[in-house]
Amino acid sequence: MTKPAKTSFAIRNAIHEDCTAILECLQSAFAPYRESYTPEGFLDTILTPETFRQRLLEMSVLVATGADGEVVGTVAYKVLQGREGHLRGMAVRPEWHGSGLGNRLLEKAEDELRKAGCKTITLDTTEPLNRAIRFYEKNGYRPTGKVGGFFGMSLFEYSKFI
Repeated sequence: MTKPAKTSFAIRNAIHEDCTAILECLQSAFAPYRESYTPEGFLDTILTPETFRQRLLEMSVLVATGADGEVVGTVAYKVLQGREGHLRGMAVRPEWHGSGLGNRLLEKAEDELRKAGCKTITLDTTEPLNRAIRFYEKNGYRPTGKVGGFFGMSLFEYSKFI
C-alpha cells in the first residue's frame, strides 16, 4: 500500500481548541531530537497546555491542516520593537517533510510580519536542529553571531531582512 501524497493543506490562525493537536504536532516534529535536548529545553520546545495558552496570548500562532483536518504544521510569530518580527515554534510533522508545507507556513508568517511593518525577522534555533538550520538558510536567514542560553544549551539567532 502506498502512502497518499501530502500536498493538500490549508493554513489558518490557531485557536484554543487546537491545543492538543498542536502539542501532538510539536511532539512528533521534535521527537527525533529529544536526546539532544536538556529535559527542560525539550519541554519548553514541545510546550504544555499551559505554555501553549501563554504562547497564544503573546504571539500569533498559525496551523497547517491536512485534508482530514489534522494539524500537520505550526509556527508562531510576533512583532517586536524596532520593526522587528520574531518566529518561534515552527514544526512540521515528519511525514509532511518535503511537501512544501514548511515553506508555505514560513511565507505566511513572513507576509503577516511584513504587513505589520516589520523590516527584519529573527528566530532562534539550537545546534541539534541541522535540518531546520539548512531550511532557514535556504530561505534567506543568516546567523547574527548572537548566542544565548536555552536551558543549558546554546541558542543561535538568525535574521532576515524583508
